Amino acid sequence: MSNKLKIFSGSSNLPLALEVCEEVGIALSAATVNRFSDGEIQVALGENVRGYDCFVVQSTCHPCNDNLMELLVMVDALKRASAQRITAVVPYYGYARQDRKVMPRVPITARLVADLLSVAGIDRLLTMDLHTGQIQGFFDVPVDNVYAAPIVIDYLKNHTFKDLVVVSPDAGGVERARAVAKRMDDASLAIIDKRRDGPNVAKVMHIIGDVAGRDCLIVDDMIDTAGTLTEAAAALIANGARRVVAACSHPVLSGPAYERIAASPLEEVVVANTIPLPDGVDKKKITTLSVGPYLGTAVRNIHEETSVSALFS
Repeated sequence: MSNKLKIFSGSSNLPLALEVCEEVGIALSAATVNRFSDGEIQVALGENVRGYDCFVVQSTCHPCNDNLMELLVMVDALKRASAQRITAVVPYYGYARQDRKVMPRVPITARLVADLLSVAGIDRLLTMDLHTGQIQGFFDVPVDNVYAAPIVIDYLKNHTFKDLVVVSPDAGGVERARAVAKRMDDASLAIIDKRRDGPNVAKVMHIIGDVAGRDCLIVDDMIDTAGTLTEAAAALIANGARRVVAACSHPVLSGPAYERIAASPLEEVVVANTIPLPDGVDKKKITTLSVGPYLGTAVRNIHEETSVSALFS
């Protein structure tokens, strides 16, 4: 491992950044993030970065705008301190759901965030489970989009499922669910047909596929308010499913999400630690898996100019 590598962390992912450093075999580089009384962010790097290959670990999760701005300011600090290459490691890419115009007179905010990161000075992006793959095309720098699925599947394979059916909670997630089903010993596939009445509001209509008497695994890239997830679980049970487990990469879990999950028929919700879960909430049905070693391997491969795609091939 070259000694010209440094890893920094923003406020949102410090424990994950420490796991990445442990996997790579270096200490987390020193940086301080302060705020003026009006909320303005100030970043100071605590060590020399001239000529170094620098990685900044920061999910743009809640508070999304603060964490995004913090990432931008840290990247600018590295650029002005003459870092040789700057890679933003963004396990959860906020604003990814706004990746296209779904109605007149709305922005494509995922593209705006890409532009902001590029202008700030990143040379590369390492992220995980983008909401849609097309976001990679919003960047003019290389993008490595890795997946939490191998870690989640390794964990789920220790479960005893009976006639497993992998369920996509909407039509847009069919490709993701099919990929998981294939790796879960060619499990069957089902799709939830839902109609959305507004943002964070979903109504389950019917299920395409046979779930009666079978175990169901709902697969999605993120869980926000858990309305879609819990309604899907209820619909599966109402259609005769034996038990329901869910898995996702990004536990956004905002608003009433924890209460909904606790009150739902879901047996377990498996999530990655791309977003840290807050203290003081009911997590008894939630299992968190670490992607730190996985991201650390990706960081090492990028630094050593070896294959990243080999991680999920």
